[in-house]
Amino acid sequence: MCADPILSSVKDTTLIEKRRSQIIKSAITLFKQKGFHRTTTREIAKESGFSIGTLYEYIRTKEDVLFLVYEAINNHVYKHLRTVIDLKKPSVHNLTTIIESYYRLMDEMQEEVIILYQEVKSLETKVKDVVLQKEREMVLMLKQAIMTCVPNVLVEEEAELLANNIFVQGHMWGFRRWMLHKQFTIDKYIDMQIKLLLQTLNKENKHSAE
Repeated sequence: MCADPILSSVKDTTLIEKRRSQIIKSAITLFKQKGFHRTTTREIAKESGFSIGTLYEYIRTKEDVLFLVYEAINNHVYKHLRTVIDLKKPSVHNLTTIIESYYRLMDEMQEEVIILYQEVKSLETKVKDVVLQKEREMVLMLKQAIMTCVPNVLVEEEAELLANNIFVQGHMWGFRRWMLHKQFTIDKYIDMQIKLLLQTLNKENKHSAE
């Protein structure tokens, strides 16, 4: 298990988890309203229901709060993917169900996706690496689903690129919403993305059969 990158003067792990949960919930609310840079640690403490002194028992800097927010968002998506990716009966339908479920989750988390893309530059290098590693793990899960559900269609490198495309297309619904929402509902967006995916897989399947 990796060491906690966020230092805390409190040693009670249960209390740390409880307080950080409060901090994360409050920070996400404020970051949605004001953005990371315009939100102060004092505002985060107030929104969390405790003093600024108490806040600093659990984090050192506002950047620590941002990392906790990133970690919480990524963990939520990771757990969702772990739940929906069931490869006991792999099929194309199974794969499209996984992708649809992921896109719908991204629809629910549009504001969180905006935070991810706007504020990643504010993370320190060492914690940014932790965030990116979690993203790599999620892409790997999608890649394994692709390789299992449509075997012998794509080589491993192609499956990895396709998995990255799916991952980012889910995010795109949030960070490009000012454009996409003028033309698409989430249902239409999902239908068209899956249609394009199936066209790609069908073309690759024909090529591999020749």
